[in-house]
Amino acid sequence: MLNRRPRRQMNQMNVVPYIDVMLVLLVIFMVTAPMFTPGVIDVPSVSRAAALDTRPVEVVLQAENRFDITDNDQKTTVSSLEELLAHFKGLPKIGDRPVAITADGNLKYQDVVRVADKLHEAGIKRVALTVKAKN
Repeated sequence: MLNRRPRRQMNQMNVVPYIDVMLVLLVIFMVTAPMFTPGVIDVPSVSRAAALDTRPVEVVLQAENRFDITDNDQKTTVSSLEELLAHFKGLPKIGDRPVAITADGNLKYQDVVRVADKLHEAGIKRVALTVKAKN
């Protein structure tokens, strides 16, 4: 009788076929990628953007429930939200101008959102929050 050894199971994975498939896919992507043209994005030019009067009205919320309004370098201080809304209703074409809200760091976020919501309800279409970096 022949000396037969029992066949051992192979405990290693053959990765050569996987490498071949990946190289074929890489070649396909390298060949087809230059065929695609990127989409055209219409970005406004600087001359059109500079012509717009988009200087925002800045509202600064202070911690002691006081609002400082800066409009064209004129500063006004009001002491309640109702006075703030009345001030904005008295301004001409305020619905078209942006309003930037800056808040004291000690205020709660819900107070800032409440003011932004009330300004939006008053007819101001563009309300934004500003962020100032710490020095």
